[in-house]
Amino acid sequence: MALSPAKDTRHWAAINEASFVAGMRLLFWVCRVFGRWPFRVVLYPVLLWYVATQGRARRVSQDYLRRVGAPAGLMGVLRHFGAFAEAILDKMLLWGGLFDFSRVSVHGAEPLLQRIRERQGALLVCAHLGNLDLCRALSLRTPGLKITVLVHTRHAQAFNNMLAKLDPRSQLNLMQVTEMTPAMAMMLSERIAQGEFVVIAGDRVPVSNNPRVALAPFLGQSAAFPVGPYVMASVLGCPLYTMFALRQGDNYELHFERLRETVSLPRRERDAALAELAGDYAARLERHVRSAPLEWFNFYDFWHLPGSERPHAAY
Repeated sequence: MALSPAKDTRHWAAINEASFVAGMRLLFWVCRVFGRWPFRVVLYPVLLWYVATQGRARRVSQDYLRRVGAPAGLMGVLRHFGAFAEAILDKMLLWGGLFDFSRVSVHGAEPLLQRIRERQGALLVCAHLGNLDLCRALSLRTPGLKITVLVHTRHAQAFNNMLAKLDPRSQLNLMQVTEMTPAMAMMLSERIAQGEFVVIAGDRVPVSNNPRVALAPFLGQSAAFPVGPYVMASVLGCPLYTMFALRQGDNYELHFERLRETVSLPRRERDAALAELAGDYAARLERHVRSAPLEWFNFYDFWHLPGSERPHAAY
């Protein structure tokens, strides 16, 4: 079945997610006072209004749901945005001191725990899947685990401010990045050498005029993935792991997987090596996305290729 492209081709950073979370303070209060189910009862009328009035968001959600093989009708879109709202609520519960960490199971962490014991760091490539704040919150509860998260979140400043009011520590280990400079690379290298873990997203194109990307198959069609994580791992000379935090039912699973022990980018084969790394990451991301299809929160035309004039033009 042919997929109708989502019409909005704006870069993800130009889309203000804060409009979606404008009512989350009230919903957080409902959950805190009355519980999770009353929160959901209040949530879905709000979601119905949002989906009915936000055509762009509805189209991109439907496009993605079709690709992943999930129901893409009105109820499917409502469930997709409902999962997003649940993730936002859990972020607020995390930084509000109300989250139940017994709901979290961790998989594949032993190699990283060994590196913590040896005071050696690594680079973690994450995705906008589930709740990434879990790892940061866990770092506050795990002796020796220090994390720096590279982000571009100025488009969601209202939500960041809301989290900061719940707990100022929610902003402590975030580093705003639009491009990697030699000075920043040197600073991150020092942190990794001191045993810290640097976290960077692997599923959003960089915020720049000419983003450096590699194409990789993802959910049946080529998509652009940033090469920054792999270039960074090569420059920093550190191991590269993937990290996925997804919700399954009322519980969370935190998955760590070794992507490469070392990253080598030979000059003559650099593009091929970067494409292979991006493809490996995309395959792992797709596996986890298919296991929890409502948990992937990239509400923009992910398959729009940078530099193209049409949403699905050849790159």
